[in-house]
Amino acid sequence: MNQPVRWTVRVSNDTDMAVRMFLAQRGMKKGDLAKFIEEAVRWRVFDQTVAQTKSRNANVPVADIEAAIHEALQTVRAERFAVQR
Repeated sequence: MNQPVRWTVRVSNDTDMAVRMFLAQRGMKKGDLAKFIEEAVRWRVFDQTVAQTKSRNANVPVADIEAAIHEALQTVRAERFAVQR
């Protein structure tokens, strides 16, 4: 992992208590808060990216999307599994 970056964030007391109780119920300690936040942020970014992609492609025919996926898979497989000489 790259060198960590320190964030200073503010959340409501309710959110703070809810997260700390959630972590404590699962046997996690104070140091696990940063890991929990990082995972939550990654999932949120992923979720937003998926939603934007779905919205952007809402009017694209399914056959076109499937063809693009098939083409991308073929390209990646050819590069990844190519016989190295």
